Amino acid sequence: MKYIIDTKKRPIYLQLYSQIRDDIVNGVYAYNSKLPSKRNLAEESGVSTITVEHAYALLCDEGYAEGRARSGYIVTFRKSDGFAASAKSEHTYHHAYHTDHPTPDFPLSVLSKTMRKVLTEHGDLLLERSPNLGCSELREAIKRYLARNRGIWVDTEQIVVGSGSEYLYGLIVGLFGRSHVFAIESPSYKKIEQVYKAAEVGYELLPLTQTGIDSKALSETHADVLHTTPYRSYPTGVTATASKRHEYVRWASEKERYIIEDDFESEFSVSTKPTETLFALSDNDNVIYLNTFSKTISPSLRVGYMVLPKHLVKPYSEKFGFYSCTVSTFMQYVLAELLDRGDFERHINRVRRKIRREL
Repeated sequence: MKYIIDTKKRPIYLQLYSQIRDDIVNGVYAYNSKLPSKRNLAEESGVSTITVEHAYALLCDEGYAEGRARSGYIVTFRKSDGFAASAKSEHTYHHAYHTDHPTPDFPLSVLSKTMRKVLTEHGDLLLERSPNLGCSELREAIKRYLARNRGIWVDTEQIVVGSGSEYLYGLIVGLFGRSHVFAIESPSYKKIEQVYKAAEVGYELLPLTQTGIDSKALSETHADVLHTTPYRSYPTGVTATASKRHEYVRWASEKERYIIEDDFESEFSVSTKPTETLFALSDNDNVIYLNTFSKTISPSLRVGYMVLPKHLVKPYSEKFGFYSCTVSTFMQYVLAELLDRGDFERHINRVRRKIRREL
């Protein structure tokens, strides 16, 4: 099968990866079937075998395929996975969670230099009140970063800046209201459950298996909002497989359901490309994407952000548009500088290389 590669666009191996992934998802390559050999695919596509190898490595990292000795690459994704009424779940976990291996601190020299630059260049502007959703400079920088690194293409108006995950969880609860029932992973980061309990909203605990949320529990839940951490859920370290991520998206495509995607720590994936997001996978405009700078820079910053589905921007504005931004203007400008100058991504890449060496 000939794949079309445009050498003027993004890295060739990513183009090849995306096209093969789409063929797997669409059933061109069935579950347990063999992908073309690296040599044959390279000849047909007009690329090097190294390029094919990089593309296949990403497919394996994300759970679409796996390499087998003397058999080549075999498809492990199947769209029919999930919602099996009688499947027995194995509640075993991967414990290689990065909290056990402290992340190297963000370089203080870079941070202090950036702070001095912001103070010099912006002066009195830093004393002004931040716009309610966050400074446009930071939201624009986040928008560009998400497009570059996470495959998320959004408008600036969809991005809301706030003081950490717990604060943003509370805003989401207020946006949906108490008529909705939330589903959360069990076990999960304890503050998620604490927020829902404090808000006095209904929630259900869905057990995790080694591949993600138990399919039977997900199919039987009365919840209409799923709060999930697809990459390295805490404290288990479970990362949802490609099949499981598609299962979440299918679940949310019915009955006006929503997903809250908590993407904490995903930047430190050891893969050469961060795991694909549910936000990018879904075509239903029903995923709220959450991330923070607590792990990537410092927990003392208390800065997070969420990306709203387009159709929720207006309801959010009507309900919470009067809320003041809880992050200082100064720190927002500092983060915008770090993102736009590339210092943030250079730090991420240094940490990822270090983690790979230690594995």
